[in-house]
Amino acid sequence: MQEPNFWNDIDNAQKIASEEKNLEGRLNRYDLLSHNIEDARILLEIIKEEEDSMSFQEVMKDIKDIEFQVEIFRTEILLCGEYDKNNAILNLHVGVGGTDAQDWTEMLLRMYIRWAEKMGYKVNIIDMLEAEDAGIKSVSLSIIGEFAYGYLKSEKGIHRLVRISPFNANGKRQTSFASVEVLPELTGDQDIEIRSEDLKVDTFRAGGAGGQHVNKTESAVRITHIPTGIVVQCQNERSQHYNKEQALKILKAKLVELKERAHKDRIEDLTGELKDMGWGSQIRSYVFHPYNLVKDHRTGVESSNVSSVMDGDIDNFIKGYLKQQSGK
Repeated sequence: MQEPNFWNDIDNAQKIASEEKNLEGRLNRYDLLSHNIEDARILLEIIKEEEDSMSFQEVMKDIKDIEFQVEIFRTEILLCGEYDKNNAILNLHVGVGGTDAQDWTEMLLRMYIRWAEKMGYKVNIIDMLEAEDAGIKSVSLSIIGEFAYGYLKSEKGIHRLVRISPFNANGKRQTSFASVEVLPELTGDQDIEIRSEDLKVDTFRAGGAGGQHVNKTESAVRITHIPTGIVVQCQNERSQHYNKEQALKILKAKLVELKERAHKDRIEDLTGELKDMGWGSQIRSYVFHPYNLVKDHRTGVESSNVSSVMDGDIDNFIKGYLKQQSGK
């Protein structure tokens, strides 16, 4: 950055300046954590000499918070992919299992919203299709916050639920499935151009479950990427312009993810040959009956505290995946 001609290439200079800012931020966080740890150590020594039990409880609370921050920092060190710092787009879709699967998809939505809230992230529902009787058929949401994609990319795949069905009068055990797609929301310097001739844009009237809340104007937007056959839609807002903007954002994220999987250099080279993840990519099972267990089939990480997991406590599963991917 000290080179005289550094700013001649604005795009590259901004990219390097952003990287420098991120590295400096990490170093500052490391210094702050080190300082807080040293302060806690000194306070403990003083409290031990004075035998102050009340102050001891307060310091232990601070230490718990430090431990939490250290674990987050350790995990972030594993996040070094091109899009790991980006916001995330989550697409949840109902799978096999009828009404139970629809309910399961809504339970997963709640789990991710709780996790995001705990992380201090903002959640925006982009598009949601409610089921007629219970649950949801699909939902797209944006998780806004640093490293949201880096964390949530571990959730991509099929999630399986085993429980006594609340929708079955005979109280039989039911197995349900839902798919989770995780995409990086592109930043300004990562944005891609899509040829207009490759897009088919349709507008239609938005409506909720059972035809409720139907708009009188065609504000909902559906965009088809002709070369790949990818279809995205957005209908949550009354503004057609906003819905189109959100749909394009999801489409671009899907194309980038598809390009990565297909090892293509250009978006223009993509075709519909590569299919989305299939039902064989089951990554995690959530068993509510006959025992309580959540198990990740890729890493072997498991938890018997099902209610805590469904309340958004999925950090151990995320860390297990990231460590496995990094080889650490």
